[in-house]
Amino acid sequence: MKLLAIFLSALLLLCLLDMPYGYYILVRYIATIVFGILAYRNHGKSPEWLTIVWVALAVLFQPFIKLPLGRELWNVVDVVTAVVLLVFAFRGKFEIKNK
Repeated sequence: MKLLAIFLSALLLLCLLDMPYGYYILVRYIATIVFGILAYRNHGKSPEWLTIVWVALAVLFQPFIKLPLGRELWNVVDVVTAVVLLVFAFRGKFEIKNK
């Protein structure tokens, strides 16, 4: 899972560059699949809200009904999503520890 998250983060950060339109569509397909896998793997585990986050991101990136957010807003979404994926990859999972 860590490698998938890091790979998708790199793809999302490459979206900040001026790439051909086909690249963005490919990233949407890959992102939908990866977020679907992450949601499936996290389903029934703690924290449950993380499953909701992965499903919401899969719906946001799905390539069938495109959301017209504009280039600038998509860049923000790509960066925030890449950061979330990198945090997930390097921490393993989100936990709130009570001391």
